[in-house]
Amino acid sequence: MRWYAAELGYGGEEDFWGIVGLLHDLDFEEFPDEHCIKAAGLLREAGADDALIHGICCHGYGLTVDIKPEHEMEKVLYAVDELSGLIWAAAIIRPSKSVMDMELKSVKKKYRAVNFAAGCSREVIERGTAMLGWELDKLIEQTILAMRSCEMEVAAMMDKLA
Repeated sequence: MRWYAAELGYGGEEDFWGIVGLLHDLDFEEFPDEHCIKAAGLLREAGADDALIHGICCHGYGLTVDIKPEHEMEKVLYAVDELSGLIWAAAIIRPSKSVMDMELKSVKKKYRAVNFAAGCSREVIERGTAMLGWELDKLIEQTILAMRSCEMEVAAMMDKLA
C-alpha cells in the first residue's frame, strides 16, 4: 500500500496507506464471519479516526459491509487484497518462491485457472479494477511491482518471527 501511495501521487500519505494495509484484516482471524464489521468497533475502542475506520472496513464492500470504497486508496485496497493473495500463491510454487521474477503472463495463467487460489475472489478483483478504472493487466503488473518493493523486508520479518 505504501508503494501504491507513492506511485499514485499520494507520497505524503504513505504512512496512512501503509497502516490501512497493515490493519485491514485485524478482525479476520477471530471473527471471520464478521470481518470488516467487528473491525469498526475494535478501531473505535482504540481511538482510531473515521478515515482509518472507513479505509479499513470498506474493503469488505459487498461481502460483509455496505461501506463503499470512495478514496483511491480504498479502491486500491479493495482490488489488491484478493489479488495479492493470488500473486503470492503463484509465487510460492515457483522455483524461486518469489515475486522478484514473477511476470504478468504467469499470474494471468493462474488467474484463469479457477481452481488455483480458489479463495481469492476474481469477482472482487474485477470489481476493484473497475472501481479504479484500470485494465486488469495494469492492476496485476502494478501489484507485482508493489509486492517486489517489500518482499525482502517482509521475508526478513518472517525470519525473525520463526
